Amino acid sequence: MSDVEIRPPRPEEYALAGEVTVLAYEADGHLADDVGYDATLRDVARRAEEAEVLVAVDGTGKVVGTVTIVLPGSEFAEISRPGELEFRMLAVAPSARGRGIGEALINAVFERARALGLRKVVLSSLERMRSAHRLYERLGFTRLAERDWRPFPHITLIAYQIDV
Repeated sequence: MSDVEIRPPRPEEYALAGEVTVLAYEADGHLADDVGYDATLRDVARRAEEAEVLVAVDGTGKVVGTVTIVLPGSEFAEISRPGELEFRMLAVAPSARGRGIGEALINAVFERARALGLRKVVLSSLERMRSAHRLYERLGFTRLAERDWRPFPHITLIAYQIDV
């Protein structure tokens, strides 16, 4: 992981960060529900205005991962409550998987939570995102079933939490 830097994206990297996110979701079949979510995933510029976006950049300067960090009550918040930090849209380019980039991005979220004085991180995940769930659980996240929800009748999102 020494060849990967985690940092906010530069404006000229927004389009690539959005494309990496869409490619990651498509590779795992997570855009099959056709609810227009790909447009939201691509719009890093808008997320950067309303939330905090981080990218993982490899030694060649290529964006290989991204995550969006949101505060409760903000536009992109889904399940967070006061005192919690939430992350969304965690994605690693299919070509860069298996290098610990997802874990590094989540650790950056933990650092951000601590810097803000927040002691809990929460997230929602598609019910079928099994590989992501394994990562979350390996890092110590536990299910937060009482906050599971459905943005659409045919899509279930399950919640996780961790104390940091």
